[in-house]
Amino acid sequence: MKSSNMGGGSTPLQKREMDDDNEGSSSMRTAETMLRLLPMGLCVVALVIMLKNSQTNEYGSLSYSDLGTFRYLVHANGICAGYSLLSAIVAAVPRSITMSRAWTFFLLDQILTYVILAAGAVSTEVVYLAYKGDTAVTWSESCGSFRGFCHKATASVSITFIVSLCYAGLSLLSSYRLFSKYDAPVGSYNNKGGIEISNY
Repeated sequence: MKSSNMGGGSTPLQKREMDDDNEGSSSMRTAETMLRLLPMGLCVVALVIMLKNSQTNEYGSLSYSDLGTFRYLVHANGICAGYSLLSAIVAAVPRSITMSRAWTFFLLDQILTYVILAAGAVSTEVVYLAYKGDTAVTWSESCGSFRGFCHKATASVSITFIVSLCYAGLSLLSSYRLFSKYDAPVGSYNNKGGIEISNY
């Protein structure tokens, strides 16, 4: 009798499955890299719009640097742009995802998601007050006098929220990558009906 592949090679079916796995991981790696590069571009656009946001007219001058909230928005977008570029480079490298790497991506994606979401949220409040004002605290609206400034601020904040959605998607992806590495809890459960779930 001939022995068939006793540890000395793989069958054509196994080779095809390995090729399919490699192609799947390669396409998944490409998709993740592009998903990480997308928020980088958006962050740069939002950052540049806000950095150039200043207006001077007969009512005075107004710049993003006059408001701490908008300065935070600029810093948050800068940090996220840098992280997106670095994480895209790391994700593009074809190597196996270790547990420590999965945890690192998971934690950093979560942190950056909340950082950029907070920047968009607090900036939205400032833009709203600039358009509507708040009579309770004698805060008058200023967009009637600085309409161009308000339009640029609104554009930058809107793009920042799109970045937040991208990071939410990245957080879901890194969460899946991390927790899929853990085995599901296995046990046998006996109920009163006598139905048993066997261990695998």
